[in-house]
Amino acid sequence: MVADCLFCKIFAREIPSREVFRDDDTVAFDDIRPVAPTHVLVIPKEHIASVHDLTPDQLPIVSRLIATANRIADERKIARDGYRLVFNNGPQAGQTVYHLHLHLLGGRGLGWPPG
Repeated sequence: MVADCLFCKIFAREIPSREVFRDDDTVAFDDIRPVAPTHVLVIPKEHIASVHDLTPDQLPIVSRLIATANRIADERKIARDGYRLVFNNGPQAGQTVYHLHLHLLGGRGLGWPPG
């Protein structure tokens, strides 16, 4: 855990969130500024600053984040119509919290290209 990391504090339950899933390695919670009817953030327990900072031995966590997002998409009944999974990396991509996180977006049509 990194002491000044918002998402580390959310994982540790030091900061409240609208949690929708938790296991030993991941937690998922509703985004406080949603851009879609379903906008959930899925984070690992381990502090990794960004997707670019992943090491080869950390790659399995990406599968865990995706599996968690897929489970939530099924629970929220958005899987059939479609949803988007997004990792932002760096300020130009819109990353504002430097703790690896996956956005699950769905519940409405999502345009392309994004941004």
